[in-house]
Amino acid sequence: MNKKIRWITETAVMLALLICLQWVGSFIPEQMTKQLITGTCVNAVLAITVMFVGMSSGITVAVISPVCAFLFGIAPNFITVAPIMVGNVCFVVLLKLLTGRAIWRQAVALIAAAVVKFGVLYILVVKVICGVASGALLGKKLGDIVVLAPPMLKMLPTMFAWPQLVTALAGGTLALLIVPTLRKALHK
Repeated sequence: MNKKIRWITETAVMLALLICLQWVGSFIPEQMTKQLITGTCVNAVLAITVMFVGMSSGITVAVISPVCAFLFGIAPNFITVAPIMVGNVCFVVLLKLLTGRAIWRQAVALIAAAVVKFGVLYILVVKVICGVASGALLGKKLGDIVVLAPPMLKMLPTMFAWPQLVTALAGGTLALLIVPTLRKALHK
């Protein structure tokens, strides 16, 4: 099979899986449960994509994921889409660059990637959006959409703190368990 067609096909399959999981997750009523379950699934798909398909596919899915999350009502506000993209890209790039065949390297890569993703999201959302920029953003509108409403200012610091680390570690761990089976099954 042509490499380009294979890349498109594998990336599309991983993106379709991610969208399905986000869509199902959008029906979970309680916000923290929704975040923990959907976030774990999304991070698993990101990790599987980058480890199984490759860096460019992982980055593609990492960038599209938060847009879909916003459309499904999982990402709390459009202002968080770009920081989530950056966090996701850091996660997949570090995971790919640091992962090796040895299980200890995979564990170290996962921990490093999860900690960096958590740090990036915490700094961009909690410290920059909810901190430094909150005065300029609070109550402002972009067309008909409120950029940052007072309830969001209270909710975002919780959503972009420890749950990000937990979901990245849990999703990455699932991926580390799934990828060897996928490689065997697909002779890759």
